[in-house]
Amino acid sequence: MADSSTVPSSSSSPLTISAARAVHNGATGPVTLTVQDGVITALTESETPGADIVIDPASVLLPGGVDTHVHLNEPGRTEWEGFATGTRAAAAGGVTTVLDMPLNSIPPTISPEALATKRQAAAGQLSVDLGYWGGAVPENLGHLQALWEEGVFGFKCFTLPSGVDEFQPLDPAQLHRAMTEIAGFNGLLIVHAEDAQCIEHAPSPHSKAYQDFLLSRPDAAETTAIKLVIDTMRDTGARVHLLHLSSAKGLDLVAAARAEGLPLTVETCPHYLCLAAEQIPDGTPEYKCCPPIRDQGNQDALWQGLIEGLIDIVVTDHSPTTRDNKYSGGGDLSTAWGGVAGVQVGYTAMLDAAPRHGVSLDRVTEWMSQGPARVMGIPGKGGIATGRDADLAVWSPTPQTIDAGALKHRNPISAWHGHTFDGTISKVWLRGMPLQPVVTGQTRPFGREIFRH
Repeated sequence: MADSSTVPSSSSSPLTISAARAVHNGATGPVTLTVQDGVITALTESETPGADIVIDPASVLLPGGVDTHVHLNEPGRTEWEGFATGTRAAAAGGVTTVLDMPLNSIPPTISPEALATKRQAAAGQLSVDLGYWGGAVPENLGHLQALWEEGVFGFKCFTLPSGVDEFQPLDPAQLHRAMTEIAGFNGLLIVHAEDAQCIEHAPSPHSKAYQDFLLSRPDAAETTAIKLVIDTMRDTGARVHLLHLSSAKGLDLVAAARAEGLPLTVETCPHYLCLAAEQIPDGTPEYKCCPPIRDQGNQDALWQGLIEGLIDIVVTDHSPTTRDNKYSGGGDLSTAWGGVAGVQVGYTAMLDAAPRHGVSLDRVTEWMSQGPARVMGIPGKGGIATGRDADLAVWSPTPQTIDAGALKHRNPISAWHGHTFDGTISKVWLRGMPLQPVVTGQTRPFGREIFRH
């Protein structure tokens, strides 16, 4: 029996991996995988004691996570995060594929030329496989298909100011124009849906109190914007994905749109499902994100929406920044940068929380691996199955307490600091090759770019 750290860095020869407990085909049971050239070429639903790698029977073999909402920020704001640090953090957390958001890099990914700049910056730095989102902003409407043909997975837009000047929001007429254009080539629009006017009219005092910040981003901001998005879908026929749903009050709108047959999908995030406003101390901007972490009743309703299938996937919206930005104003939540750094912790947090909500591990992997790959159309990723990339993670029953300073992303700030989980991601493979030596710097990163076609 070989430990993963002894496996050669090339999978040109067949490799067998056996587990008494593996999440596969919607259940947990024994499997033996054969991996050749990075791909699962055979799968049997039984253990093989003489396999090259035998997983500890107390642990569970999972598909690698697929996180389709990650801000890597390079080039331009690499002091916030970068390809090397962000993908290393993903690898350490069992996430083997990420899609990079078109902001907050400079330039944002709003043209083929900007995509080329980003690809040049990423070269040789990737610890996991990585794809790209394009952006839909006022100045590139009418020119989106050129980015689509370059292989981006879709286009992100905002319905209110994004927080960075170089990535402007779409007004209702521009949103209609973007959806019409994207529907013309059957692309995908992903939307940060909050209404600017609702937020402008909400109280927003300078305050360290989390409840004051929560009042500044009301549920109505999300529901108003979601209604606009759905109405525009109806007019244009565009495929749309709602980003980081935080308000469970939006679920009735989602259900009605689905009943109508509109092609709408929805994500939420581990911090909305595992953290609650009542637990957040005042003056702790590491918990600030937009839309915000809401109350416990809202959290319970989001879990129910997941279980019922109204929410399709769970992704982290990893959005780190520097300490100066995060603690701007000395803990004043009205001025601090909003974003939770969670790409390394999100999979762990959900695996830990699932039993408390009566949810099996296979549901978590559907929300965090198979589902994101399917919804976004990522080839070869998501799930333990013949023909898929051998992207794997092991969940072991070893308790851990998160130390933000020990996480691999660039700036040691995290809403998860101090939280204790009952298990840990102990081993990870990307295309059949162990990622632990990459995470610890013993070998060079070998992640690849991936494209829609």
